[in-house]
Amino acid sequence: MTLSPDGPTTLSPARIRGALLALALGGFGIGSTEFVAMGLLPDIARDLFPALAASAPEQANAQAGWVISAYALGVVVGAPTIAAVAARWPRRRLLLVLLSAFTLGTVASALAPTFELVLLARFVSALPHGAYFGIASLVAASLMGPGKRGRGIALVLGGLTIANVIGVPVITWIGQLAGWRVAYLVVAGLFALTFLAVLAVVPWQAGDPSATMRTQLKVFGRVQVWLALLVGAIGFGGLFAVYSYVAPIATEVTGLGEAIVPIVLVVFGVGMTIGNFAGGALVDRSVRRSVYGFFLLMIVALAALGLSVQTVVGLFAGVFFVGAAASALSPAIQARLMDVARDGQSIASALNHSALNIGNSLGAALGGLAIASGLGYVAPIWIGLGLSVAGLALAVVTFSIDRAQRKRGAVHNYVTTSVRVSA
Repeated sequence: MTLSPDGPTTLSPARIRGALLALALGGFGIGSTEFVAMGLLPDIARDLFPALAASAPEQANAQAGWVISAYALGVVVGAPTIAAVAARWPRRRLLLVLLSAFTLGTVASALAPTFELVLLARFVSALPHGAYFGIASLVAASLMGPGKRGRGIALVLGGLTIANVIGVPVITWIGQLAGWRVAYLVVAGLFALTFLAVLAVVPWQAGDPSATMRTQLKVFGRVQVWLALLVGAIGFGGLFAVYSYVAPIATEVTGLGEAIVPIVLVVFGVGMTIGNFAGGALVDRSVRRSVYGFFLLMIVALAALGLSVQTVVGLFAGVFFVGAAASALSPAIQARLMDVARDGQSIASALNHSALNIGNSLGAALGGLAIASGLGYVAPIWIGLGLSVAGLALAVVTFSIDRAQRKRGAVHNYVTTSVRVSA
């Protein structure tokens, strides 16, 4: 059952599947536009910094890494802003506006002639990212029905993870052959296709009629919201410290040719896809246990990668398990934010992607600083390990506060009941 302007209607299973696939296709496009820069980083560096790339390739790659950080910062700014302003909009209309912005911003990224303009275009094209995933997750959860929130979130995020299996490697290959600018034009085509798919099959859904800027922004007054954001931001920095520099890690540390980089990205993407759907299913059982378990897996995987990255087996196994653990955390952190945000569901769904992209920016920036300082391409792996340990520590803090609050509530209820009985 869903709502239309004419009243409630019943959707066929085929229509529901089509709508979920259309929403996931948007995630596929977003995954492609966000992550293709990792595989094409050396190509971007050679195009935008030709002299520096010839004399000091590590410095050029580190400089080009700001393209990744600019996109991440755009997500951080755009997610809460758009979600707060547009929470009352009908959801399909908002999705269509966001997809239009994605298409135009990605075209601008491909055509921008200078490094500064590329940075600006990447920032602007990232603004709809968090709002799209937030609204699409709410639509998917509604289509899936009660008790399947985690799986609905995972389905939308599944488009992003599958992009790392198919879209990013294929578009990386296209970029290596035809240039990174052509790769971004291909991504723009994906967004245009998604616009048509959403227009055709996603049903009309009302926005939140009670939402106002004030009610949505109230979530920022809750300590637990900030802690959940920090868990995502710092913890996910562990993934992006590695993923941002996976191309030079594979070529300079493991000693593989550039032609193998797309295969490394496929393995990363397979791990992310498996982890995402496993995380979505487990979140519906326990958010807390999911967060703890997947952080521990990520810490072990990063340590193993750092110790064995010089070997082909170590590289491929490491990126698989790092991708799986990190991707499994995403629906868990989103569910946690929705729990602690209470009446700010729209902005909470979007804030998850602000947090993850703060991690993206943080990991890419710290990894780039380590490389530029001469510490080598293995250094970002150890930085990622430290960030993941910090994320787990923050998760322990936030869930401990929950437990203490429940105990205080239980004591209060016991005392109140005892007083009533005595009276």
